[in-house]
Amino acid sequence: MTFFNFFKHSVFLILFYSLAGALLPAYAKTDSEKQKLEAFFKDLESFTRVFSDIKQLYVDDVDNKELFDNAIKGMVTGLDPHSNYLEPKEQKDLLESASGKFGGLGIVIGMKDDSIQVISPIDDTPAYRAGIQAGDLIVKIGDKPVRGMTLEDGVDLMRGEPETEVQLTIVRKNKKPFVVNIVREIITITSVKGYLLEEDIGYIRISSFQNPTAKLLKETVNKLVKENDRYLESLILDLRNNPGGVLDSAVDVSNLFIDKKGLVVYTEGRIPSSNLKFKTEPGDIMLSSPIVVLINEGSASAAEIVAGALQDHKRAIIMGATSFGKGSVQTIIELEDGYGLKVTTARYYTPSGRSIQAKGIEPDIALKNISLENEKEESVIGDAKEKDLNGHLEVEDDPSELSSEEIIESQENKKEEQDKKTIEKLKKDYFVHEASNLLKALTVLNKQ
Repeated sequence: MTFFNFFKHSVFLILFYSLAGALLPAYAKTDSEKQKLEAFFKDLESFTRVFSDIKQLYVDDVDNKELFDNAIKGMVTGLDPHSNYLEPKEQKDLLESASGKFGGLGIVIGMKDDSIQVISPIDDTPAYRAGIQAGDLIVKIGDKPVRGMTLEDGVDLMRGEPETEVQLTIVRKNKKPFVVNIVREIITITSVKGYLLEEDIGYIRISSFQNPTAKLLKETVNKLVKENDRYLESLILDLRNNPGGVLDSAVDVSNLFIDKKGLVVYTEGRIPSSNLKFKTEPGDIMLSSPIVVLINEGSASAAEIVAGALQDHKRAIIMGATSFGKGSVQTIIELEDGYGLKVTTARYYTPSGRSIQAKGIEPDIALKNISLENEKEESVIGDAKEKDLNGHLEVEDDPSELSSEEIIESQENKKEEQDKKTIEKLKKDYFVHEASNLLKALTVLNKQ
């Protein structure tokens, strides 16, 4: 350390201790408060000493702003996996995700030890189609190991221009590490899909909770009622691998099925503004008909709020596996120059007072992930035809021979055929199969 730098550091410390001496009697009234304030200044001294040493000794000259930004990031990310110091682009991306349209692979992720963990793949996205599963650990992105990265670093590497490829090295339970190549695309989420599983039994899948989700859910129920020619006698609400989303959306969705006074969810934090109660608004669109909610380890956050609310109000039977356990509230604070702070400010509690955080929602009926289909080895070449290949070109009628009415009818027929395939696939889904059997039994009991 040069004499000049030593002099600067010493001057700072003299000013520092003078400030500490002035503040101690003014703000510390008790011995305990004095000790806390002394400890605070000691920690602040350590920080300034490290800052000074880096400025003087590090191999490259580092800009002050870069050092302060890194210090803030470390301070915030060290709190929990969900608190972040957001740069302008990250803040913009966060707002876009709430609207239901954003770029990337289509996975919700978090940090676990030195890996990035997949909380849930989002339906009909590149990651979902590539077979990425909840619980997968991403250990390498391209040729860069994840170890030592922040979550934001990982997100930046996975995001990119649409139609470009990214390579992920995945570790999955009971499997050797394997590589998946995924092509990025603009992610546009249709958060609600519904099918008439069979007469009087509706099936609705909510893949994430965004601003329009409750409205779409109500429209989907009305569509199924019209298709059924009468009110549905029961409903399967599928929240598996739903990573959550907007809190208000979860509250609105819950209120579509609850018909009595009470709470949907409440939050508790250290400051009064973090202590909130979200009340029910009577008006059950299913008219008290039985509901089964499906959850698994990929159901998180807003999905857990809905499952917990319907479970506590005895409005639905929860089936599946214990959910992820993401029961904390993040508040976004706008900072200067487009920066933001996402910080955990409270915990979620179900109406009966159960904490979701790190515990999750336990199902009323636990199910194992069993396949109802006979798994057969299929010939890779053998009888394979062009129509069996992924991405094959469809048969195309000569447009000159088709009227606009015929084109519309053709499109409707294709959709109807696709819906039939989806329903057949759902009937072979063990979770859906068990939920359907339970609902049939409950419907019979209700009619007696």
